[in-house]
Amino acid sequence: MRAQSSATAAPAIAVTTDAERPGLGVLQAALGVTAFSLTFPATAWGLEGFGPWSLVAVRSVLAALIAGACLLVSRVPLPDRRHWAGLAVVGAGVVLGFPLLTTLALRTSTTAHAAVVVGLLPLTTALLSALRVGTRPSRTFWIAALAGAAAVVAFTVQQSGGALTTADALLFAALLVCAAGYTEGGRLARIMPGWQVIGWALVLCLPLAVPLTAVALAYEPVELTAHSVTGVLWLAAGSQFLGLVVWYRGMAAIGIPKASQLQLAQPLLTLVWSVLLLGEHLTVAAPLTAAAVLVCIAVTQRARG
Repeated sequence: MRAQSSATAAPAIAVTTDAERPGLGVLQAALGVTAFSLTFPATAWGLEGFGPWSLVAVRSVLAALIAGACLLVSRVPLPDRRHWAGLAVVGAGVVLGFPLLTTLALRTSTTAHAAVVVGLLPLTTALLSALRVGTRPSRTFWIAALAGAAAVVAFTVQQSGGALTTADALLFAALLVCAAGYTEGGRLARIMPGWQVIGWALVLCLPLAVPLTAVALAYEPVELTAHSVTGVLWLAAGSQFLGLVVWYRGMAAIGIPKASQLQLAQPLLTLVWSVLLLGEHLTVAAPLTAAAVLVCIAVTQRARG
């Protein structure tokens, strides 16, 4: 595949067209959030048969193979050299960093407690976006975002019994690296198609993921069950590739801050999946928190920068 010439205008035109359709952008970002909401339950399933290192390595390799096949079939040229640093940030944040840190945390943490990270992720992403991309959301936006984040954190902490665990350091580190990956990916998705952003980031991580897979599988026993296989397949195809494809397209269309606030609904969706798939119990506070979060999301989507 040839290096993409800076004179090539087609990708920029396509992305510009998407950015002019905010309704479609909201839908795409919402689909991404739905896919991400299944990540923690799928990880819990995957850990039934894989060790944490082998689970992350295998999902990364599988996702990279899917992405690489799509790039080859579509005959997508290599990105310009100036974009590789940004793609490396995306890979370090969302392909390797966040999955590994959260998977290690979920060995001792419940999905409800881990959802605290997701509750703070929209606010952290908006902050990093303001620093990196130069976005300046309105005061109304920040008030609604902080209120939504506070509601989510209060709910998820209450769900986990209010106790801090030894996994908290891993979860907060995951929060930071993921927000950096989202911010850089959202920036790149305005100059190249979103699926190519995550596709190239996955391929870029393949030289690390393949040897990591070999070492991890040699040291961590694997027991293939229906749950573990389903979990790793969803993590690779859904969370790691397809979910990020629509997520980055949505961020490019409606902006990183507004798209990130849709993730306020993600912890609540995760808790619903945790009840249905993992048998965890949900308190009566869920619908009240959901209503508060939906109001905050509506305000952030209407707030003008």
